[in-house]
Amino acid sequence: MAGTLLAASALTMGALTGVASAQVDSGRAAAAKVDNPYSGAKVYVNPDWSAKAAAEPGGSKVSNQPTGIWLDRIAAINGTGGAMGLRAHLDEALKQSGGSPTVVQLVVYDLPGRDCSALASNGELGPTEIDKYKTQFIDPIAAILSESKYANSSLRIVNTIEVDSLPNLVTNTGGKPTATPECDTMKANGNYVKGVGYALNKLGSIGNVYNYIDAGHHGWIGWDDNFNPTAQVIKQAATAEGSTVDKVAGIITNTANFSALKEDNFTVNDSVNGTTVRQSKWVDWNRYVDELSYAQAFRQELVNVGFPSNIGALIDTSRNGWGGAARPSGPGAKTDVDTYVNGGRYDRRIHVGNWCNQKGAGLGERPKAAPAAGIDAYVWMKPPGESDGSSSSIPNDEGKGFDRMCDPTYTGNPRNNNNMSGALPNAPLSGHWFSAQFQELLKNAYPAL
Repeated sequence: MAGTLLAASALTMGALTGVASAQVDSGRAAAAKVDNPYSGAKVYVNPDWSAKAAAEPGGSKVSNQPTGIWLDRIAAINGTGGAMGLRAHLDEALKQSGGSPTVVQLVVYDLPGRDCSALASNGELGPTEIDKYKTQFIDPIAAILSESKYANSSLRIVNTIEVDSLPNLVTNTGGKPTATPECDTMKANGNYVKGVGYALNKLGSIGNVYNYIDAGHHGWIGWDDNFNPTAQVIKQAATAEGSTVDKVAGIITNTANFSALKEDNFTVNDSVNGTTVRQSKWVDWNRYVDELSYAQAFRQELVNVGFPSNIGALIDTSRNGWGGAARPSGPGAKTDVDTYVNGGRYDRRIHVGNWCNQKGAGLGERPKAAPAAGIDAYVWMKPPGESDGSSSSIPNDEGKGFDRMCDPTYTGNPRNNNNMSGALPNAPLSGHWFSAQFQELLKNAYPAL
């Protein structure tokens, strides 16, 4: 999965919240929607991921954690390469639920022209194949979720909608230094907006489905030039193809990314010898230095542009722990603003735009419901140990190209300010198991295991 940048057993989670009005699908009564689907609910543990994690030395410490199920190509709906399909996951979730409310986390990720800012597309559909996206991807998913067995059950289906798509239309188009012809094409033909709107409308019409739109991360959308324009594009998509803002439960940030949840050793308001932290090379005039502050602020920005005031936010904490020996124990020296920030920041990436299989990363906060104001849950939407992409070109029949941001020898591009990629070597194709990465995530977990 490509990230971009800049001007660039099941888990119980909390107490039940208030119930909102019920929605119906095709005249059939469905379970009443709740304000926060994670409150008072178990969360489904994917047996496929759990088995791989448990097989690793030390992996049993986290193998019972809930993770996202990635529907990243049409074939994934029915299952591929021994991996379970959607129905199999839902049947297993019903078993795990024991009749109690249980969240199933899906990642809906197959837009036409997907990953338009990546150096190589990881998507199977061409830029114009919006009809195929609707009829062969979204419609079959909706048909399965609508079956009475699932729609009238204890399951709560949480969908992460199209990772990294809508923010690309803001940051990587229109002659910006980070622009790509592919993103310009997707902005011009409108198929990202149409596709997201169609998915929201079709899936959000099912009574026990909760849609969360991907909203990038602080090191991508946190600049003034990107913040409100991204909220506007999300509003555009949420009201396209028959959808309404009421079919959006919230946003998700940091999906499959590494941005620190909370930087304790400096704030965006600090200054060193009269120079603001925002002027440091790391912060680079961003208004946010971590995911929690960004997610809370961006959620409010969506309310400001017309979304319901009770929408929530999820933060993917699967790989943003940044623990281990390299974790700073306090602020950096106040020699200058860069020494101060670099000495104290938990996020040890070379650049905040680096997104592929990052060296030194660790498991972050464990999944948890309602952990902070405006946040519905911390989640592990990206299953730890699954590769972001291969370190070198690997021929495959999965539509997965080689992106040099996953190559540890790559010296960068405008989207990471021409820095080294910071990627681990010898990585397999995206979504495939990467044992060396999983071991590093265990070692650097914060909180420690």
